[in-house]
Amino acid sequence: MQPLGAVAHYNLLERLEPAGPGELYRARDTRLGRTVSVRLLPPEFARAADVRTALLERVRSLAVLSHPNITALFDAGEHDGRVYLVYEFLKGQTLRAEMAGRMMNVRRAVELTIQMADAVADAHAAGFVHGGLSPDSIAVTAKGHVKIPALELAAHGGFDEDGGAVRLRDYDSPEEARGQPTDERSDIYSVGAVLYEMLTTRRPLHRGAAAPSVANRHVPPELDDVALKAVAPNPDSRFQSAATLAAELRSVAAILDVRGGAGDEPEHAEAAGAHVGRALVMALVILLLLGTLAWLMLT
Repeated sequence: MQPLGAVAHYNLLERLEPAGPGELYRARDTRLGRTVSVRLLPPEFARAADVRTALLERVRSLAVLSHPNITALFDAGEHDGRVYLVYEFLKGQTLRAEMAGRMMNVRRAVELTIQMADAVADAHAAGFVHGGLSPDSIAVTAKGHVKIPALELAAHGGFDEDGGAVRLRDYDSPEEARGQPTDERSDIYSVGAVLYEMLTTRRPLHRGAAAPSVANRHVPPELDDVALKAVAPNPDSRFQSAATLAAELRSVAAILDVRGGAGDEPEHAEAAGAHVGRALVMALVILLLLGTLAWLMLT
């Protein structure tokens, strides 16, 4: 394949649809011979040299993160006055694509949220607040695992005013939407908002949300409690750490597993009903045949 161009020692092979700012490419690392993703940030993200330097330092500090649910960042630098980032190339789709505008399997939604919360907890432990989580920015690999993007971890508070405005804000916490100071609990709200939408197809209201089970009768009370606490309008009423949220969700997952409800009970119920219906028909046919034979024998 003829390269579309080159950034440093990365040959750009294919332009991808970016979930986030700038241009995204599938590329080839000519030094290590591996396929990577290269993102070229827009020039306005860091026009001034000192801003670019600060951003690159923050991006490179992500090297301390090594979590299976966070995209691995390999490299960062400048090319023709623009900042570029190089990270692992993922085969899969966005979480938005998996959601497909429908209520997801409850057990699957819980599992994906556990992975998100684990990744966010690891980032928080390293001193990063994400501030950019949404079903559009979260990837789901071909093996079904969540990958949250590292870009926003580096970008939070690191871009100039113009660049900072180019973000996916639909899942911001109430305090973040109002322009108030934020902390780790804002990320917890975003994780909870994504869970809420997976369960109901709707985003929670900032003034307070109805229990997910109102829209989805397969959501158990235990999950209602966790979801509503995660998206509480007041940060002090939310989970105070992503690790605690992950632990609570694991408890819910264990309850679902013990009960045997995977969250797709309607399909199971329909299948069971079909089996019962077929069995009744067969029983009636057999009874009719037996009755006919008995009549023939008597006559």
